[in-house]
Amino acid sequence: MRILIVEDDAVSRRMLHGLLTKQGYQVTMASNGREAWDHLQREDFSLVITDWIMPEIDGLRLCRLIRGRQQTKKYTYIILITVMSGKTSYLEGIESGADDFLTKPYDPDVLRARLRVAERLLDLRQEVQRLQGLLPICQYCKKIRDDGNLWTQIEAYISDHSEADFTHGICPECEEIHIQPQLEEMERERLQRIEHQQQVESLVP
Repeated sequence: MRILIVEDDAVSRRMLHGLLTKQGYQVTMASNGREAWDHLQREDFSLVITDWIMPEIDGLRLCRLIRGRQQTKKYTYIILITVMSGKTSYLEGIESGADDFLTKPYDPDVLRARLRVAERLLDLRQEVQRLQGLLPICQYCKKIRDDGNLWTQIEAYISDHSEADFTHGICPECEEIHIQPQLEEMERERLQRIEHQQQVESLVP
């Protein structure tokens, strides 16, 4: 996972870089929000860890800039680092686009836990986006070609790739096309049986 650290304090920036690289992440550093935004214009990052209070472009504005480009870029998870606390600050950060928070001074174990949560959520989001993409589907039987180049029922495919359960029903259009004619045919047969029975009974003295 590629991570962008945005921190104007050089000591904190180096500490974060050391912690993340030891865990195997590919890390890029920026000393302020404007430098971070320049990086984001050129490269894709799965996660941004940004300080709240910074010169030029602060953490909240950077969050809004990132969220403003999400229609054309893949989703970027944002962890906002702040010395501020309280519900007002939390809501302000969430409304700006942050996904999670770390309070200074942060605990390295808490940081690792936050990163694991971020990875799980990004993996789930990627899976949903893949399911929402174009899927090869047979125009006759409506089976889907899966990752192993095998054709399978759409219910089986979605069940294998998500936690969705299925219940079946009949839409109004199919009811009119398929069910209603069957009901009408059953009614005709019933009336014919009645008519036949009446004819038989009329012949009996």
